[in-house]
Amino acid sequence: MSWVSDYKYTWTERFAMRTLRACGHIPHHVAFVMDGNRRFARSQQIDKIEGHSRGFEKLADCLRWCLDIGVREVTTFAFSIENFKRSSEEVEGLFNLAREKFARLLEETARLDEHGIRIRVIGNIELLPLDLQKLVASAMLSTERNDKLFLNVAFAYTSRDEITQAVDTVLRHGCRDLAAEDISERLLAECLYTRHSPPPDLVFRTSGETRLSDFMMWQLSTSVLYFSNVLWPQITFWHFLASILAYQRDRWQLEDFRRAERMQSVQLAKTSDFYSERVLKFLATIDEDRRKLLVRLAAN
Repeated sequence: MSWVSDYKYTWTERFAMRTLRACGHIPHHVAFVMDGNRRFARSQQIDKIEGHSRGFEKLADCLRWCLDIGVREVTTFAFSIENFKRSSEEVEGLFNLAREKFARLLEETARLDEHGIRIRVIGNIELLPLDLQKLVASAMLSTERNDKLFLNVAFAYTSRDEITQAVDTVLRHGCRDLAAEDISERLLAECLYTRHSPPPDLVFRTSGETRLSDFMMWQLSTSVLYFSNVLWPQITFWHFLASILAYQRDRWQLEDFRRAERMQSVQLAKTSDFYSERVLKFLATIDEDRRKLLVRLAAN
């Protein structure tokens, strides 16, 4: 199964998509909490891993929908660090599925290049098996020049770990590059895995759960949250459009708050000398070190 499906729209689906694009704002960044794969497997009396595989197939449809409606960035919560607590059989099954899908990605980089899709895995990838680290790093490097749609796959991720790693980055690099007055909320945000991504405009969680499960807690203060009872493998184009419609309906209520957040961010940058040569050099070092890690993992 390809990472981007060849979804065939009906006439009514195309009309509905065009209407939403013409009549309202399309979110730039959509995050999906893909919940319900195991419950779907139980309901269909199939193996858990088959349920997760069906979930990946649905992700391929969602990427097609996002591309066609005009979403520029997608983040998916694929594997939480908490998932390591599941049975070893299920964890290894998920890793095998990831191996298969990332290997497939490397075989179809031309297709991803055609669509301009860049893959970024956000998470503590050094927690993964070595062979999977290599596949993940290779996938990120092979698509790093694409810029039409960014797909962030949260793998071996929790928000608590992301914030912990950001603090660790400041402690490890900042002692030689930064002054005490440079440390700020704005600087810490630039040390997160999502440093080069805007906050999600819309978060879509399936399966009826109405919690965030330690997903992007730093980034979601201005996001529209949309919860659906449908299990992830059963999501349809109409469920997707319903989430876009909910976003168009609710975004206006957040506009004043978003504007205040942007002003506060600008003020923080000014008061902490965020744009100083010292801070910019520190951030460039972070980018260089993260890319060097990918090159090293891909070469192993």
